[in-house]
Amino acid sequence: MGTLDEATGDDAAIITDRGDTVRALLSVWDKGGVVDFARGLHDMGWDLVSTGQTYAVIAAAGVPVRQVADVTGSPEILGGRVKSLHPAVHGGILARRGNLDDVADLEAHRITGIDLVAVNLYPFVATIANLQLPPEPISDAMPNDVEVATDQIDIGGPAMVRAAAKNFADVIVVTDPADYSPVLEAIRAGGPSLRARAHLAQAAFAHVSRYDATVAAYLASVAGDPLPDAVALPLTKVRSLSYGENPHQAAALYRFADQQLTGPGLADLIQHSGEAPSYNNLLDLDCAQAIVSDFPEPAVAIVKHNNPCGVGTGDTVEDAYRRAYAGDPLSAFGGVVASNRVVDAPMARAMSGVLFWVMVAPGYSQDALRIFARRQTRVFTLPGASGGARLPAFGWQFRPVSGGFLAQSPDALPAEVITFAVESHRVPTDDEDRALRMAWRVVKHVRSNASVFVRDGAVRAVGAGQMSRVDSVLAAERIASRTVANSRSSGEPVPYGPPLAGTVMATDGFFADPDAVEAAAVAGATAIAHPGGGRKDADAAAMADRYGLALVTTGIRHFRH
Repeated sequence: MGTLDEATGDDAAIITDRGDTVRALLSVWDKGGVVDFARGLHDMGWDLVSTGQTYAVIAAAGVPVRQVADVTGSPEILGGRVKSLHPAVHGGILARRGNLDDVADLEAHRITGIDLVAVNLYPFVATIANLQLPPEPISDAMPNDVEVATDQIDIGGPAMVRAAAKNFADVIVVTDPADYSPVLEAIRAGGPSLRARAHLAQAAFAHVSRYDATVAAYLASVAGDPLPDAVALPLTKVRSLSYGENPHQAAALYRFADQQLTGPGLADLIQHSGEAPSYNNLLDLDCAQAIVSDFPEPAVAIVKHNNPCGVGTGDTVEDAYRRAYAGDPLSAFGGVVASNRVVDAPMARAMSGVLFWVMVAPGYSQDALRIFARRQTRVFTLPGASGGARLPAFGWQFRPVSGGFLAQSPDALPAEVITFAVESHRVPTDDEDRALRMAWRVVKHVRSNASVFVRDGAVRAVGAGQMSRVDSVLAAERIASRTVANSRSSGEPVPYGPPLAGTVMATDGFFADPDAVEAAAVAGATAIAHPGGGRKDADAAAMADRYGLALVTTGIRHFRH
């Protein structure tokens, strides 16, 4: 929560100047720190009321505490499902101390005001994380797993939290055990300020909101509705960022749902060296990580402005990096590098002399970390591999538009299930087939219209974000021409002929006209993969035959807008 402000003026009077009892109600699932919190309140003269196991833990520690049943005059019923839902509790929480009618009601019904509520909720996330996820849509009979899950939907806890947060001017609400110590310090200093109380109240409503959002997502799956009519997204801030895409834009990184339900993501990055990442760093890192995650063999991707400018595979990560960098050395400068294997010293040394803002990998050798520590590169480990969302409602990709969000399922179709249908007279060679499959893995990560050229385990050029497919091909040819010219001037061996000689091309959509096929052939491509499904597929195949190209269709499109 952060440091609580010290109370001043009338704020302090709420705690210190009242002549009657000051009472705290403690009812927490997470018992961590609650005994010390209770003892600190008791030592300052607070009357303590508690429920169930929280009461047992506090009483066993020798701290004077009463059961909530002693306050309500009603026993817990329904196996503990009903214990705090009573006017003696909610009246004590909701009464406005400055409202004479509210005070009169308390006196008339002999209700003591409750000045602090410490509650955290049943472990719904932890419970469902240990059950089958996603659950089978329910039919006529209630599955045992669903009974177990719904039994962990808290009712009394959220009711008390919401009541206390609503009346934050008079009641301190605490939902995070990390706030126990700051709250005690603030009370000892005269009481939390009104602003601090509002902060605690906001945190309390957010706590309940995230909880309810997870329950709703689970029940949507139980009801067999992966895209329900209403969606609440449980987001928790992980870190503030210096700014957004531009310095005048505020920005932060939020965790979506809970790691137990989504698997590792950018919120779980471990930083080893370098400055804090920026908004744009994280966007590019996400793209680069997604690319290398699509490869079973060692792979390295270099991303610039959310598009790959180089991708390479090899027997080692050093080989993969060298191939990725060779694709477009000019654009690689200032890029983000991702590896799907542990980065060793040879790869780290191979990266010397080039400014890379970010490096991400599943791990590093100690020698590699020592090398990176001397550079400006922000070095991150992303532990584990994301297993994807375990509840459908948390698996959709959301994108803001004016006044709302678009939602879609991820483009996560494995490349291994794609079947190439040969549409040309010539069938791709084994080498071309391997290269086409690599190009197809990469093209789905490139902004439309996209064209990706691959040769010898490396992306040789990328055309991205063009308004026509032929311009995408020409853009890639221009990049390849520049790279080849630079290589020849430095004495490096390069293939003779056109700039993309011996490459294969994958593109993200069908050919509306065969002009892009011709442009790819003239640039040196020998084989092409495209989704097919266009009116001029036969014309595209005829153009491929005219130049002796192998042309295959995939039946799958990979637009990325």
